[in-house]
Amino acid sequence: MAAADDAHRINPQARHECLSEGTPMTASDPNVAYFCMEYGLESDVKLYAGGLGILAGDYLKGAKDENRPIIGIGLKWKQGYGDQAIGPNGRPYNAYVIRDYGDDLIDTGVTVPVTIRDRTVMVKVWATEAYGNAPILLLDTDIDQNDGVDRWICGQLYGWFGEERLAQEIVLGVGGVRALRALGIDVDVYHFNEGHAVLAALELIEEHKSEGLSFEDGWQATRKRVVFTTHTPVVQGNESHELRTMAYMNANRNLTLEQMERIGGNPFNMTVAALRLARKANAVAELHAVTANRMWDHVAGRCEIVPITNCIHRPTWVDDRIIEARAEGAPLRPVHDEIKAELLDFIETRTGQRLALDKILVGFSRRAAPYKRSDLLFSDLDRIGPYLKRGDLQVVFSGKAHPLDDTGKDIVAKLVAMTVAYPDAVVFLPDYDMDIGRMLTRGCDVWLNNPRRPQEASGTSGMKAAMNGVLNCSILDGWWPEACQDGVNGWQLGDGLGFDATDRRVSEAELDAHDAAALYDVLLGKVLPTYYEQPDKWESMMRAGIDTTEERFAVKRMLDDYYRLLY
Repeated sequence: MAAADDAHRINPQARHECLSEGTPMTASDPNVAYFCMEYGLESDVKLYAGGLGILAGDYLKGAKDENRPIIGIGLKWKQGYGDQAIGPNGRPYNAYVIRDYGDDLIDTGVTVPVTIRDRTVMVKVWATEAYGNAPILLLDTDIDQNDGVDRWICGQLYGWFGEERLAQEIVLGVGGVRALRALGIDVDVYHFNEGHAVLAALELIEEHKSEGLSFEDGWQATRKRVVFTTHTPVVQGNESHELRTMAYMNANRNLTLEQMERIGGNPFNMTVAALRLARKANAVAELHAVTANRMWDHVAGRCEIVPITNCIHRPTWVDDRIIEARAEGAPLRPVHDEIKAELLDFIETRTGQRLALDKILVGFSRRAAPYKRSDLLFSDLDRIGPYLKRGDLQVVFSGKAHPLDDTGKDIVAKLVAMTVAYPDAVVFLPDYDMDIGRMLTRGCDVWLNNPRRPQEASGTSGMKAAMNGVLNCSILDGWWPEACQDGVNGWQLGDGLGFDATDRRVSEAELDAHDAAALYDVLLGKVLPTYYEQPDKWESMMRAGIDTTEERFAVKRMLDDYYRLLY
């Protein structure tokens, strides 16, 4: 992308408010620098992979709406997350293309150095507020001052292996702090959204040491300014690195191996480090807080973890027609059917498959991770198959596996195989993105979610569905235990059976069998009869779904909670 002209440059000495021209900040609010590896701002702006990025994008949009002094720090991804395609064998594969962000990024005129593999790497700083968001600084190594290898550090989001990931995290954390300094932006609170940004705290310790503080005092001074959001409630999903590798990559920021081990253990766990470097942390749902505290209970010296349930940016995700019909007291289902018809056209355009408007449509779209059990519906084809063959049940799936997750790709391949077995009832939409998510959470009749409890941290897609009058049918995991009124605003699957991170009460096989039985009992025994035989009840449930979620799970409440409980 060509550099912006001088009229669009930000003065390197500018303060935070200059990034939001003419927008005064609330004087009593602390200035927050929000670090995140990904941001979901618009579908075609491929700075995101999945839920973490969508949350971050919604949060920065909410900060703009509510005039909160928050500035985002992220990376300008050269290729971003892989585009998903389905091969002739029915198996997904990833493709990568160079991304063009058009003229929506502003050249700040600032470049800062970081050290990676004992080499100086220059990091260019872009900024954007083009998507209705509070300002975000995007860090970029694809510039002429760097050689070929270093120009690709910000190449693929979550791609490649350990050394490249560390290089990206040096750019995000160390480069992010230095970009803030170069732009003269005052920061009261450093908020790390997941452990990817934890190296920013090591940079802050080094700043304190350069001022004459000891390592211990620098650590404690840093803790006073750092907060942390933890997401993944699966131990294996929390990133760690060998200390020798971190030293080789210069990720240790001049700290000794002993000091690094005291912070993050050996190997160095990014979540453990964040919990020891932050004054306070939050989980992203009430149940998740219980899980996270139990999961990290063994970590000596960690901060407390409090619950702040995720929320969504309603203007991005909720259809205006539903909002208008509800405000006028008009029936919701005819409006929903209009939106559903648009979804069916969208599906036909993308896949060639035509589904029926008068038959129930169940949606399931999320990352293809094993614990999310995308294929649980097909556990017993003898039971569910006849409904699919008759067309009484239609299901649309979408979702991507991590580029290196072969098990997740196996799950996608199984879903694709079901579209061949039941071509008139089962659809898979490749290359899951914000556009697909928006269409599905508006146009489906039911939103299905069946993770292994309690491994779903939050799950904001269900909130989007509920606010559009789409009824949730979900395991009591993530956010749903806080919202579910069974048979009133949606349905619960099962009785809350599950296992935690340290004390499994049942095996995965037992839990899967238990939950599959519950899924069939609720879907076939309650959801379908209500849809086909009790239209008035369905209408009232749609309205209740909106009534019980539209304020409690909107981003303003999350922002208020962060300022009240964390910042």
